[in-house]
Amino acid sequence: MPFNNYDYPFKKWGERLLTKKKIIMRIIQIVIVLFGISFFTFLLTYLAPGDPAQIMLTSSGVMPTESAVNALRESMGYNDPFFVQYFRWLGNALHGDFGMSFSLNKPVVELLLARLWPTLKLTLFSMVLMLIVSLPLGMLSAVKENTWIDNVVRGITFVGVSMPNFWVGLLLMLVFCVKLGIFPVICSGGTFKSMILPSVTLAIAMSAKYTRQVRTAVLEELHQDYVIGARARGVQERKILWRNVFNNSLLPLITMLGLSVGSLLGGTAVVEVIFSYPGLGNLAVAAITSNDYNLIQGYVLWVALIYMVINLIVDISYNFVDPRMRLAR
Repeated sequence: MPFNNYDYPFKKWGERLLTKKKIIMRIIQIVIVLFGISFFTFLLTYLAPGDPAQIMLTSSGVMPTESAVNALRESMGYNDPFFVQYFRWLGNALHGDFGMSFSLNKPVVELLLARLWPTLKLTLFSMVLMLIVSLPLGMLSAVKENTWIDNVVRGITFVGVSMPNFWVGLLLMLVFCVKLGIFPVICSGGTFKSMILPSVTLAIAMSAKYTRQVRTAVLEELHQDYVIGARARGVQERKILWRNVFNNSLLPLITMLGLSVGSLLGGTAVVEVIFSYPGLGNLAVAAITSNDYNLIQGYVLWVALIYMVINLIVDISYNFVDPRMRLAR
């Protein structure tokens, strides 16, 4: 039985309640996954070779004698059973304390916060560059399907997807830093100029992938019945493309954008190392090479949390982009 005018507010309230229930369930899932990630991360660092006490003494310039190592292990609780150490670390982590970095002798949270903003700027700038390139090229390729324009665009995207980030970064550095001297070899992360080459390196592969996805999504919409009907009624092709086709193609693209932002925040390590960019990825590589277990644990947990929160935001945005999602819930 359809809702009458008096039932309509209750229907809208029910949809909002159902949506809130979904969000609460997703938050619970995030908490459970974070506990699992924290456990396995701590377990892997616990089983990894190397003694944290010896690393701490060596990094601070103290001779790691057997008596000094044993005294430090006892004072830091490293001689306790595994689960005692894990739950102690987890309790501190829930209060925002991931301990001290062995190699840098600074709080882990302070180091992560200092490196988060440069990586976030690099991620956002590369995403903007990617959207500027991929959206028009993808739509043009779809509109000009099976023409020479479509073939050229698809060929360019094939080459872009095939090139690894580290090779593109080194090539750009050779041309624009060494040969032409336009950009600095070492990126400080504080200036706009130092962000251009790392952002372009990340954007090239993403632009190729997204151009193909935009083309596929737009082509799928162009073959829908509502497009055929709009053309039969004499609606301008530009209005069909931008008011209907583009909007209906956004849902799969938003999903990919959420995944890309999360992966970029945690996966820019290679590019950051090549350009000496002071971001989270560069910090993680330095932590791995120096066996800085506290820093590794904090980094993994932070990146996992950011990745899942971004995907939660993407899921919530579906309700605003596509009204059909509200009814489906």
